[in-house]
Amino acid sequence: MVGLFIIAGVLILIIAARAIKIVRPWQKALIERLGRYQRTAGSGLTIVIPFMERMIKVDMREQVVDVPPQGVITKDNVVVEVDAVVYFEVTDPVKVTYNVASFYIAATKLAQTNLRNLIGDLALDESLTSREIINTKLREILDDATDKWGTKVTRVELQRIEPPADVTEAMHRQMKAERDRRAMILEAEGHKQSVILKAEGDAEAIRKVAEAEKFRKLTVAQGEGEAIQTVYNAIHEGRPTNDLIAIKYLQALEKIADGKATKVFLPLETSGVLGSIAGIGELLKEKIAGPPGGGQTYAPPSEERSG
Repeated sequence: MVGLFIIAGVLILIIAARAIKIVRPWQKALIERLGRYQRTAGSGLTIVIPFMERMIKVDMREQVVDVPPQGVITKDNVVVEVDAVVYFEVTDPVKVTYNVASFYIAATKLAQTNLRNLIGDLALDESLTSREIINTKLREILDDATDKWGTKVTRVELQRIEPPADVTEAMHRQMKAERDRRAMILEAEGHKQSVILKAEGDAEAIRKVAEAEKFRKLTVAQGEGEAIQTVYNAIHEGRPTNDLIAIKYLQALEKIADGKATKVFLPLETSGVLGSIAGIGELLKEKIAGPPGGGQTYAPPSEERSG
């Protein structure tokens, strides 16, 4: 009897272990009864009928399919090595289990085929500079194709597009030549700008100096003009009351003669000024001769004016 109880207890433990199943939070469980789909169980503790029901767990997290490298011929007949990664997540555990035998292999082959089609329609330069366009188109194609498999392709990334070694070397030489050309152009532009700026600076300096000289001459000419105008007005009115006016008039006459004229014609209005000049001359003689009857008499040497 004791042995029977022990055997019965062991059988109960085995049946309970097979009946109680635990589903993790990122999983969905498909329950099959006698080979037929019965229901879908969520995360937590799930009871199944031992020996009659079977549980299939499906991972619902986002997963990655690594597309192996392959040789692809571009539009301009250049063979490049291309590989990519595909990110997907399961949206329907029933479809991904029953509609495709191996989703990983199917997604890999589908990605390789469409990569060949997309890059085959592009030239080498376009394929190297159009990664984002290739990624977007490939994601759309894979998403539409895998929709019946109960998955969603979230994104596709090209890992590598590698041309042959000789093509890569030629591209490097071309890039270096282009950069050297741009550097020479920039250097020439810089030299041109520096020369232009220096010339503009010199022109501005010359203009400032000319303006300053012009202002000086205008100021001097304006002062002399005002002095001459004052003398002229006094002569014209016939009332030269100031000896300084007569002296200014003589200075003006000296500038008119400029040491080259032998004759100067004076206007009639200068009679009053000449009287003032005569008075100034007598006063100078008295100061030079000294008081009458005493001392020596000093006569200044006469100055001869050429011309």
